Amino acid sequence: MCRENCTFIEILRSVIIQNIRAITEQIIAAAHHANRNPSDITLIAVTKTHPPDVIMQAVAAGLHHLGENRVQEADEKITALAAERARLRWHLIGHLQSNKAKRAAHLFDMIHSLDSVALAERLNRHRAALEAVPPLPVLLQVNISGEDTKEGFAMRPDPTSARLDAFVQAVAAIAALPALDVQGLMTIAPYSDEPEQARPVFAALRTLRDQLRQHCPNLALPHLSMGMTNDFTVAIEEGATFVRVGRAIFGERPPLH
Repeated sequence: MCRENCTFIEILRSVIIQNIRAITEQIIAAAHHANRNPSDITLIAVTKTHPPDVIMQAVAAGLHHLGENRVQEADEKITALAAERARLRWHLIGHLQSNKAKRAAHLFDMIHSLDSVALAERLNRHRAALEAVPPLPVLLQVNISGEDTKEGFAMRPDPTSARLDAFVQAVAAIAALPALDVQGLMTIAPYSDEPEQARPVFAALRTLRDQLRQHCPNLALPHLSMGMTNDFTVAIEEGATFVRVGRAIFGERPPLH
């Protein structure tokens, strides 16, 4: 039994290593195509539904940035992988419910899905209550595509001046919260088998970030979190600093029980 399990783990590790190598080569190629430094792009392994023993194979292969969609699932995995905590960076990439803000403020190294001033204020309050911790890095989720199923600040490409002004005010209010550190924007493009379909969404997020820099010159906003398995190379060409990849690393997700 042990031999069979060890063989399975060895095969799994080999597959994950090969997948990561292929993704890394694509990241490098996309960065060079856009005249960017590949080291400016961080690969986040999306570990949703994958158990700790599978995640550890990616960690062993050199990935230290892990992305989870749900606070409770992340809590269980962070606990299970506590021995590795010092070298791991946990990212919340899914929607954050306000009643999970307290736990999220404690668990994560970065939250990509902050989508309202009210949620930011709650998160700030819980983060400030923790002892000896720095401000929590956050990204503001923006719904560029306008899909009803997407969370985030509603900002279609070429937003009206009134909508842009309202967003700038919201960003300024969040940036003023002392226990949060606003570092950029995040978006999710509509799913498509054709990566080029996502390019206008990614380009619009980059443009929005550049507009924010003009309105809020005290904010560097270095990060854009955009791009997943189907479209991360296009996202890199449009300025992504974080790409969130799950299926191309781990294969299809196991079903939820």
